[in-house]
Amino acid sequence: MTITTDGPPTRSTPVALARGFTAGGLTGTSLAALVVGVVVESVPLFVTGLGLPAVCGLLLFLAGAPRRAREAAVVPRTALAMIESLHAVRGESSDVPVRFDLTVAPDGEPAYRVEFTQDINLVDLTDYRPRGIVVVQYPPDRPWRVRIVKRPTPQWEERVSGARLDSAPRPAMASEPSEGCAVGFVMLLGLLLGAAGVILLFRAELLGRDATARPPASVTPAATPSVSVTSSTTVVTSASGTVALGPGQSFLDRGELRRAVDSLTRGEDLSSPKGPALTVVVRERLLSVVFAPTGSGAPGFDPGALPYERLPALVEEATTTLGVRSPRSWHITAENLTGSLTIRVGVSGPGGAASLEADGKGTVVRRAPAR
Repeated sequence: MTITTDGPPTRSTPVALARGFTAGGLTGTSLAALVVGVVVESVPLFVTGLGLPAVCGLLLFLAGAPRRAREAAVVPRTALAMIESLHAVRGESSDVPVRFDLTVAPDGEPAYRVEFTQDINLVDLTDYRPRGIVVVQYPPDRPWRVRIVKRPTPQWEERVSGARLDSAPRPAMASEPSEGCAVGFVMLLGLLLGAAGVILLFRAELLGRDATARPPASVTPAATPSVSVTSSTTVVTSASGTVALGPGQSFLDRGELRRAVDSLTRGEDLSSPKGPALTVVVRERLLSVVFAPTGSGAPGFDPGALPYERLPALVEEATTTLGVRSPRSWHITAENLTGSLTIRVGVSGPGGAASLEADGKGTVVRRAPAR
């Protein structure tokens, strides 16, 4: 039995620290995935942010099943206790939560104090009064989990009728050990690292969206000469690649998108990823390609097999025939998750959002007009 004298002891064990860090990391990852998914308009990322807490909660529940079974198998200890004080907490039903302060006197062990809350029926509430003797039960290894036995056996009822107990000193209070400050610190650290990981993973999409969302400065054609900019920025990692065009350029320009994809899949840099792609996302001046991990067996497709010559026409159709007034942005998403190459073109503006879907040859198979 653990009895605290100068406040509850902490238990910053390695298991508690690891549990706190994992919980913080999952929370940060989930929140960041929700926010980034909305900003970059990624439905899979948003769904991942929603589903991650549920999946992790289920895994934690299953992992804790053996411990709960062991705790349920422990035979509780029965003892006499004296009510030091009690007060009812506000309730809306016939069972009222009551906060008890008891002196528990186990047989052959020192008495101790404990505070807990238990639901008591309004009809039975008058049976409990200060200095009254009750029968309680608690797990031997967790003496703070005391519960009053409402209908004790005849033997314990006989003991209650003739019992006289002395109050235990207030410092001898049994309470559950706290996690400690270290657990809170590692939980915060895990939350920050989880959120930072998601933001860094999608930094290219976030920066690209900020660039494309910024409205162009108003200029007077007669006063400012036309300037053609051909700069671009390419970022390649082991699992993805991005290409960002400079102002005045567009991936709908003839041959621009194919050259950008080739620079990611067939570049001279040996570290450049090669192989099938999981997704290809194209915006006005930002290209993002996520490659399938080597040997993973994930469904992928050859980015070079996209119908590049049909993409400008698909964007034109989406922006002019689906009922979106004054369209401001568009994006193309190509993926092979269903077993066949699917190309989706989305467009949005003040008049709403709409999309169309095409097959691997660029033939429109489905339209979703603005409503």
